[in-house]
Amino acid sequence: MTPWRYSPEVPVALEELLREPAFHLRLLVEPPDRRTLARPIAWAHSSDLPDPTPWLEPGQLLLTDGAHFADRTDDAFAVEYVRRLVEADVLALGFATEILHAAVPAELVAACRAAGLPLLEVADRTPFMAIIRHIADARELERRQRLERSLEAHRAVARAALRPDGLRAILDELERRLDAWVVLLDPAGLPLDAPRTAMPDAVRDDVVAAVRQAMGRGLRAAIRVDSPAGAFTVQTIGRRGALRAALAVGGDAPLDRAETDLITSVIALASIALEQTSELDGAREALRRALLELLLSGEVEVARRTAAQLAIPVPRGSAVRVLAVPAEPGGGAVIARAGGLAVRRDDRVVLLVEERRSDAAVRVLTDAGLSAAVSEAVPWSALAEALRQAEWLLRQGVPAGTARSFGDEADRGLHGLLVRGDGALVAAALLAPATRDEEGRQLLESARVWLQHNGAFEPAARELGVHRHTLRARMAQLGRLLGLDLDRFADRAELFSAMRLLPPV
Repeated sequence: MTPWRYSPEVPVALEELLREPAFHLRLLVEPPDRRTLARPIAWAHSSDLPDPTPWLEPGQLLLTDGAHFADRTDDAFAVEYVRRLVEADVLALGFATEILHAAVPAELVAACRAAGLPLLEVADRTPFMAIIRHIADARELERRQRLERSLEAHRAVARAALRPDGLRAILDELERRLDAWVVLLDPAGLPLDAPRTAMPDAVRDDVVAAVRQAMGRGLRAAIRVDSPAGAFTVQTIGRRGALRAALAVGGDAPLDRAETDLITSVIALASIALEQTSELDGAREALRRALLELLLSGEVEVARRTAAQLAIPVPRGSAVRVLAVPAEPGGGAVIARAGGLAVRRDDRVVLLVEERRSDAAVRVLTDAGLSAAVSEAVPWSALAEALRQAEWLLRQGVPAGTARSFGDEADRGLHGLLVRGDGALVAAALLAPATRDEEGRQLLESARVWLQHNGAFEPAARELGVHRHTLRARMAQLGRLLGLDLDRFADRAELFSAMRLLPPV
């Protein structure tokens, strides 16, 4: 397919006019850069005024009979005349011969050559109107072709929207029409969908930043970015205050009006598709929550039969694990790839997976940078306990891109939990009155020996080399210092835990 990019300029160049035999044109002065001959002519204008520049626009071809040169043939006049044309960015000058002049004045030829302005001789009394009409007809033809191709492109996009994969189909059609990469991104800048051509890695960070900037405003917006890595356009999709996504389109050249109109149509269709998808996602989420409630109530077979009719995956097998994952933008696609039944619960998503597939599911999540809290493998009758395990463990904190297993935490015991939590801070506060001076630190050392002997004074006193009554007095003094009654088991356990959490002082 021919790339759908049109120039707003008339597709007729000087070299094309020179090749047309009916116009009897001859190039007397070539431009310094031959590429000027291939530059499209914006329009052709005829004038015999000494200074026609107020009526000229850049890129035009000026045609003249040379009436103003009939009695002015000095070099200064020609130089000043050409200077004004060059400053007005006139593309070329066409001078008619055999009407008022037998030949192009030599002073004018010299002035054009010195200024680098292309000079054409229009011979054999060629009517200027024929040249102007040729350019006008080409311009009208180009306008009709642009309109026809624009209408055809809009029809193609409309047909694509009727396909089962309507959103992907219209993006694919847009990519083909623009001959540029196209990608649909969520508010976080993560790709939701992309046709055949991938977004270049070099511009990925710039695109993500532009999407976040546009979406962060909460307003419908279009942003053009010209970065060293490449140029692109970002346009938001959705209503003000309820933006759904953003469409990024690559391309070094700014979009013309026809391309912008096509993108506007695509955005309108994509907005409808995303709105419908959002409503469907909400309905599916409600169904998944209902299925989880059935499973929690023990109706496993009923839940499985219902899920099969709704094409919602529910783990098979007799043992299941629960994976708790933070609900992050863009994480839905990753969670879907992990498999199993995914249900949103407040700021997290719980994923029910078959035990034998749980390791693979964890790898999918962590490889994508998500964190996962993993329950023990349990029978369906203990699903509620597995759910509590995974959600509790996630609340304790799981670094991004890693997984923590409740089974591993249980193997480390309660002391391990206290070490990884804030237990050391509490222990330091409890023991602070005894760690401030040497006497207090000696009391703690006596307590350490005493507790190693399970609170028995006789063997602990022998190890310390003191009388048991002396050790009793030390423990009573330490208890008063710390606000503990060391005759009580609970207070002894608290002292023991605090001393384990802090290194010896």
